[in-house]
Amino acid sequence: MTKRFDVVGIGNAMVDVLARCEDDFLGEAGVEKGIMQLIDMDRAVDLYGRVGPAREVSGGSAANTIAVVASLGGQTAYVGKVKDDQLGAIFAHDLRAQGAVYGTVFADKDAADETGRCIVLVTPDGERSMNTYLGVTEFLTPDDIDPVQMADAAMIYLEGYRFDGPESHAAFAKAIEATEGAGGTVSLTLSDPFCVERHRDAFRAMIRDHVDLLFANRDEICSMYQTDDFEVALSAAASEVGIVACTEGAKGAHILAGGQRWHAPAKPVDIQDATGAGDAFAGAFLWGHSQGHPLELCGRMGCAAASEVISHIGARPEANLAEIFRADGLV
Repeated sequence: MTKRFDVVGIGNAMVDVLARCEDDFLGEAGVEKGIMQLIDMDRAVDLYGRVGPAREVSGGSAANTIAVVASLGGQTAYVGKVKDDQLGAIFAHDLRAQGAVYGTVFADKDAADETGRCIVLVTPDGERSMNTYLGVTEFLTPDDIDPVQMADAAMIYLEGYRFDGPESHAAFAKAIEATEGAGGTVSLTLSDPFCVERHRDAFRAMIRDHVDLLFANRDEICSMYQTDDFEVALSAAASEVGIVACTEGAKGAHILAGGQRWHAPAKPVDIQDATGAGDAFAGAFLWGHSQGHPLELCGRMGCAAASEVISHIGARPEANLAEIFRADGLV
């Protein structure tokens, strides 16, 4: 049966505040380098006041991934909560402008929380330290999940970060039931090793019972399977999931499926900002997979997309990925 959507994403709906800083600033501001830290509204206001010139762009991990799929011509939709405020309007406009369907009902203007934002501090080495105020995106509920839309998805893409929320697990369960019941498949990104630590049991149950395609990086997959041995972690994941796509920074990506394994080399680039590399990888991989391309080629597309994103500030591509794929002989 033909589905309306190649991929429907579910996750955080955020606006990224991007600013460059020196390593010393991180220590002075109490920011741990290279990870995502959850902060409250007061901390968000304080940190925003400390940073220098910044740029505000729509973000959210899975939203970035869906934006990539849409930019390549894939049929996509997204589910994520924002408030009826200025940042919420920015988020919705930017995602729809990419070609994705976005119809999640806004939280009311009188809601106590605001649209979420992530203050991304980028050091000279390109590493990003993310300070995330979730705001209303934390309160995604099963009521935000349209089972008809989920049933019309060939695949849904679930964001690990969204496991941090009082009703998010129930929302994911509703989406999975509707998708699988209509013959669709499920993909999941682990998002962050600390996120894995917080929700390992829930992740493991979902991976074993429902996930057909798992995205992770080296640190995340090792955290998931509680080992320092990367090969052991990859093997464990491959024994539970049909397709594993695991990135390893400058070493590229490893794709495992059906007892086979492929390596997609990273595309060398001058790193300006590592924000969104994994999101772009997943988006290009999902697009390639939805078009029936071989998994090895999907991995190479993912690495090419990640390379484009880390070549500039901001988590979404600025160049035409389809043209890059053609120039690299990938399509």
